[in-house]
Amino acid sequence: MEQKYQAVLAVIRDGVSIIEVANRFGVSRQSVHSWLLRYEQEGMAGLVERSHRPDRCEHQMSSEIQVRVIELRRQNLFWGPKRIQYQLLREGIDPPPSVSGIYRALKRAKMIEPGARKERDRKFKRWERGGPMELWHYWVKKVGGILLTDGSELKCLTGVDDHSRLCVVAGLMVRATSRSVCDHFARAMHLHGVPQEILTDNGKVFTGRFNSNKNVEVLFDKICRENGIDHLLTAPRSPTTTGKIERFHRSLRTEFLTGRIFESKASAQEELDAWVVEYNTVRPHQGIGMVTPMTRFTSLGNIIVGPMSDTTALDEVRQGPDWVTRRVGANGVVSIAWQQISVGKHRNGHNVDVHIQKEMVQIWDGSDLIKSALRNRPGEVIRKKNAQTTTKK
Repeated sequence: MEQKYQAVLAVIRDGVSIIEVANRFGVSRQSVHSWLLRYEQEGMAGLVERSHRPDRCEHQMSSEIQVRVIELRRQNLFWGPKRIQYQLLREGIDPPPSVSGIYRALKRAKMIEPGARKERDRKFKRWERGGPMELWHYWVKKVGGILLTDGSELKCLTGVDDHSRLCVVAGLMVRATSRSVCDHFARAMHLHGVPQEILTDNGKVFTGRFNSNKNVEVLFDKICRENGIDHLLTAPRSPTTTGKIERFHRSLRTEFLTGRIFESKASAQEELDAWVVEYNTVRPHQGIGMVTPMTRFTSLGNIIVGPMSDTTALDEVRQGPDWVTRRVGANGVVSIAWQQISVGKHRNGHNVDVHIQKEMVQIWDGSDLIKSALRNRPGEVIRKKNAQTTTKK
């Protein structure tokens, strides 16, 4: 203000030219003219520093859009700026505000906690199969499962298609047994077809490769073999390998499970199925360019359906010369050709079905494969009776 006043005095009192005053104070001639006009109209008050903010800004977010942004965030706490921008575009606001503008609006409304976001580790490279049905990711969600009002907790088998992120299965189970996992697996293949490959962790319901007996083939592996599916296993301590299914679990937890308790398994499965339909067909996915998984799953034309699945392993008839029945003793042991095999004391009194093969035996308790063991006594097996059905005595 002092500089402006000295410049004005130099012109009106000392008669110095405007060009010379502008050069002396390092400003433009237009600035000197503006100071003279404002001093003539308002006096010293006209020389007070004013805001340089423009009267209006074409790209500034309007109050109506700010209100809508805040309302969308309030109704959907898990929506970020990109998801809100997508929703505004669907509502006809074109062009929508920028992602950074939406972020600033939410920050001003204190709906986003300030703090630096964790940067993605650049040494990990994203990978993706070229088309749908090439690879499925499977996982059993055990920790932080689905709660029921009676205090019990359900487990969930989840599976996503690697290319499209389509959820191919989300099945609830009281216990993650081999039979229940494979039942959901079979339904997924009947619905979508047979994938080329499937990626799982090293759980016992998925593979027997890490059992003490290396020749074990669990039911899941058997179904994969009979359908020509290459079964891939994750490497130990490699969480980035299963990033897509982990990201699906995050959406499942935040958008469906948080703060909810269900009346029964049937009601929980019904609501989960409805959420999966919305996830596949309505909800846009940021990782695939803000399109829905179903859109990308069918992007090559018609719906991609693999070959018909073979799930006869689930309906195997346990009759014939290679099947016998044994009762589990009080010590949890069954005897086959003088070879004692432990299946656990908790099965005391159960009738189990034993499939006798050339070099190994497989022991089934109902629909669960509970033991596979090498035969160390290749002698003749005494057949008390052919195996029919398994009942608890």
